[in-house]
Amino acid sequence: MKHFFKKAFEDMKESTKAQHQVDKANFAAAKAESKAQWEEAKATGDPKRRQAVMQKQRDEQIAAANERKAAAEARIDAVKK
Repeated sequence: MKHFFKKAFEDMKESTKAQHQVDKANFAAAKAESKAQWEEAKATGDPKRRQAVMQKQRDEQIAAANERKAAAEARIDAVKK
């Protein structure tokens, strides 16, 4: 019985340490996302910066669409062969 409790408390200790690491990582991610949102909000206040941000978003969307188009064309070619 003594070993059971000792092992149980060791398991809880390890689990707590692991959960603490997960919590730290989640907090750091939330903090970074919050800062990114703040910087994006600031960028929309300045017309020149807003235009640059909007153009970057459009470029990213175009690139993603081109990747999807290329993948679809590859699938079409694979079926035709």
